Amino acid sequence: MPSITSERFIARRLANRSGRVAQLIVTLLLFQWPLVSLQAAITVTDDAGRQVLLEQPARRIVSLAPYLSELLFAAGAGKAVVGVSEFSAYPEAATAVTRVGGGNGLDLEVILALQPDLVVAWQSGNPVNQVERLRSLGLTVFLSEPRQLLDVADTLLRLGRLAGTETLAKAAADSFTTRYRQLEKRYAQRPPVSVFYQIWEQPLMTLNGEHLFTDVLRLCGGRNVFAELPALAPQVDIEAVLAADPEVIVVAVDEQDSSLLAAWQRWPSLSAVQNGHVYAVARDQLVRHTPRILEGADELCAILEGVRKKEKL
Repeated sequence: MPSITSERFIARRLANRSGRVAQLIVTLLLFQWPLVSLQAAITVTDDAGRQVLLEQPARRIVSLAPYLSELLFAAGAGKAVVGVSEFSAYPEAATAVTRVGGGNGLDLEVILALQPDLVVAWQSGNPVNQVERLRSLGLTVFLSEPRQLLDVADTLLRLGRLAGTETLAKAAADSFTTRYRQLEKRYAQRPPVSVFYQIWEQPLMTLNGEHLFTDVLRLCGGRNVFAELPALAPQVDIEAVLAADPEVIVVAVDEQDSSLLAAWQRWPSLSAVQNGHVYAVARDQLVRHTPRILEGADELCAILEGVRKKEKL
């Protein structure tokens, strides 16, 4: 039989071992706790290259551009949108949401009163100082700047992640990508057609190669005659258009306005005017960074294909 002394020794060993096991378990839990918190957090990278961190899906979102409002609804996050910029008119549900300013500036007091846990801003379209002010006041800001068509699908996915609507966002992104690939397969390799895109009449303005419109044009097998200009939305003069002599002129309109097309008849030496290739396309359908841009792409592709057939290109 073990002695009393040996029994006490064994008991102390067991107690010490139990204590060490308990201490080890507590230590592991303490180390694992921050890992669990990090795993639960939501992190995405915005178009400015910044990490956007949310502890949980956004439940109160403010959109600072019409295209972002539309993207949020398309990504399934419409119910979380509590503020939108002026001219956010699609889908119809967006028209009932509180306005927070627009092209003339943001109403910071209204935005703060809405207590958003996420602000979605347009990097090149919103006043930089006001967006930074929102950030300095502690608001989480996601900056968006799509430049390619497939950026629309990618933005849908990231917004869906931030809002906790990944399934709906993925369905919308997949549908967009599928339709994009179909148009690309049909038109992208067709003979190129040179195009001047007029976004404003006075002063005469267009879009350069960095703008999303040029990617729409590329999808249709078109070529932007002012792609190389440095400004995103440059002002040009009529002499520059005459020198470029585009085969097609596309005029952005808010509604069908024949006067905008008729104005080009003053320049009969232009190939596009001589051959009757001056067309109007709804403004939103070619420049708004949303799934609906493929409707405009479909229309533009059909226009350019008609020109190829007529001119036997």
